[in-house]
Amino acid sequence: MGDSQNKPPAPRRPASPGAIDAFVEKARSVAESDARGRLVFALDATMSRQPTWDMAQSIQGEMFRATAAQGGLDVQLVYFRGLSECRASRFVSGGEGLAALMSRISCQGGRTQIDKVLRHARDEARAKRVGALVYIGDAMEENVDALTATAGELGLLGVKAFMFQEGQDGITQRAYREIARLTGGAYAAFDASAPRRLAELLAAAAAYAVGGRLELERRAGQGEGAARLLLSQIG
Repeated sequence: MGDSQNKPPAPRRPASPGAIDAFVEKARSVAESDARGRLVFALDATMSRQPTWDMAQSIQGEMFRATAAQGGLDVQLVYFRGLSECRASRFVSGGEGLAALMSRISCQGGRTQIDKVLRHARDEARAKRVGALVYIGDAMEENVDALTATAGELGLLGVKAFMFQEGQDGITQRAYREIARLTGGAYAAFDASAPRRLAELLAAAAAYAVGGRLELERRAGQGEGAARLLLSQIG
């Protein structure tokens, strides 16, 4: 019995080529999933927003096209409407999937629920990194102090809010600009009669969500006006 206790340990059997290949493939898939950006795409779906909702639905694919070469993008749709309805979809990885989600939603009367959107983005970021929040709206009917408090929390989590305003309402503009500032994000206005501008803004924000400041700098260097605008504001 004494001899058996003094035996040297058996040599380890080398891993089979199949096991090594499986490990490499798993590591590659993890790296690829980490490379994908995550973006929360939030829209005001109250009654006045139907024309812009339809426009956003038709151009949202720009976000996916803009980031395809960088590793891809996963987008979650968040919207509010009615008296208190505020919903979030699953994350989707292609324009067709997001368009299908948007096509099933119709705008309804109601007041803004921006604070719910900000708090949702905050909670998502606490669970897993979110590259950016994009918000499209034309109004602000809430307590600004509450909005800015939540925006500050988003900023601490590293989530930049890109606030895109249809129209020129002064109260709305000041609130959107402050939310953008507190998160280190950016503000821009657009006109629903010029959908190309919104498409370019969405593409630039999505590029930031995946590639960060360096990607915006690259696009700005190529002459993209939307990228230059966002880059001039982000913290």
